[in-house]
Amino acid sequence: MTDSQKWLWFGGVAASGWLVYLLAPILFPFLLAALLAYLADPLVDRLQALGLSRTWGVVVVFTLLLLVIILALLLLVPQIEKQVIYLLKKLPEYIDAIQHKLIPWLVGHFGISDIQIDMDTLKQWLAQHWQQAGGVAKFVLGSLSHSGMALVGAIGSLVLVPVVTFYLLRDWDELVERLRALVPRSMEPNVSKLAHESDEVLGAFIRGQLLVMLALGVIYSVGLWMVGLELALLIGLLAGLVSFVPYLGFIIGILAAGAAIMLQTQQVLDLFYVVAVFGVGQVLESVVLTPALVGDRIGLHPVAVIFAVLAGGQLFGFLGVLLALPVAAVLVVILRHVHEGYVKSPLYDNREA
Repeated sequence: MTDSQKWLWFGGVAASGWLVYLLAPILFPFLLAALLAYLADPLVDRLQALGLSRTWGVVVVFTLLLLVIILALLLLVPQIEKQVIYLLKKLPEYIDAIQHKLIPWLVGHFGISDIQIDMDTLKQWLAQHWQQAGGVAKFVLGSLSHSGMALVGAIGSLVLVPVVTFYLLRDWDELVERLRALVPRSMEPNVSKLAHESDEVLGAFIRGQLLVMLALGVIYSVGLWMVGLELALLIGLLAGLVSFVPYLGFIIGILAAGAAIMLQTQQVLDLFYVVAVFGVGQVLESVVLTPALVGDRIGLHPVAVIFAVLAGGQLFGFLGVLLALPVAAVLVVILRHVHEGYVKSPLYDNREA
């Protein structure tokens, strides 16, 4: 590659990065649509192999995807709203328990003093704002209505995602082929091999991890419901959602559920039941779910996974947290090829024959 070609590549990458930066506020619906299309493409390919046309395969998969999302929303949103309402109504009681039981216990057992928290003001603020909101849905709609453009943007994004997903899914193979055709012919074999391996690792990891998160959310929610926790669904789903970071779902879930069950029942035995639920969930994740659904497809040590998530959050915020592990999975593939090239190079072993 000549110097002019290198500068051309550098200029193209820099211009693309600047364009992405400028368009960042509107890119999220397109990124979400691209992710959904990427995850659904193998199903469409299987339907094509069975004899359906690409368009009809997309229609079938897209319809099933929409039905699953709509059904999940219809089933989960009302239940989650009920539990959020319950939590907000119980907050004054929880604050009383903290003020009259937890703080004196900490002072008596650990010698902690000078804990100054104005609980009465906090309770009044919560009661006042909850009465004004009147409910979760009303509160959300009221917040959106303060900005007409924000409401229009939110509705536009909701409409845009399924439309873009449909067209991307229909033309996915053609788009991939066009991108491959843009790669210089001298680089095409290596780039295609790298892209193929990255696709295998990334696709398998994302689909497997989503299934693990879903399974853990169900396990934790059902287990906490059997224990009798009123906030079982809310805490169980939260623990499942953050379980893509090793042990984070377990830690957050057991702390939140433990505190909730103690404030609800004041029975120490119930705390052991909560620990048992998350212990069973952790064992199932380590022994059954992760090996069967994810395996060793990403090849990252748990410490590296935690570092990747924290680094992504530090550099790019919430979007960086979501993209940290997929990007890390691709980097593992790239570094594997770099390592192979390094081992075969004279720089590694410069012994003369």
